[in-house]
Amino acid sequence: MGCGTQGEKAAIIKELREKGYQLKYLLKAIGVSKSTYYFEINKSDVVADRNEELLIVIREIFEKNKHRYGVRRIYHELLNRGYHINHKRVQRLMHEAGLAGKRPKEKYHSYKGEVGKIADNVINRDFSTTAPLQKWTTDVSQFNFSWGEMLYLSSAGYEYE
Repeated sequence: MGCGTQGEKAAIIKELREKGYQLKYLLKAIGVSKSTYYFEINKSDVVADRNEELLIVIREIFEKNKHRYGVRRIYHELLNRGYHINHKRVQRLMHEAGLAGKRPKEKYHSYKGEVGKIADNVINRDFSTTAPLQKWTTDVSQFNFSWGEMLYLSSAGYEYE
């Protein structure tokens, strides 16, 4: 067999051994040495134990923070607790366990193109005046609140000479 990693080959051999095939023939057919087989079998057990312990800590952090923390925050919390691991491992373990942090709601987009009447450009960027209070300008700001309300604020200003 020329495909698969040594760990995958070892898993296949282990599965076939449970069905009653002799080890020496399986090793020869797949092309894996005996020492490599035993190394891979023992390694997978150790990694599974380490992942299980880490997953318990990840679940604890996830529950403590009310299911709000995602991969990045949990990864940084693990670093703060002294764990030296890769963020991809945290991502894989969380994905396998079905843990996903809350995402912020998508922003409301109210732009619908040209709706309503557009005022003529009377000022045409000429803000100079001969007396105060001749030309007024305004800007409308939209504020979105977490409970779904929107508030519009229009603050008017005028130019002094």
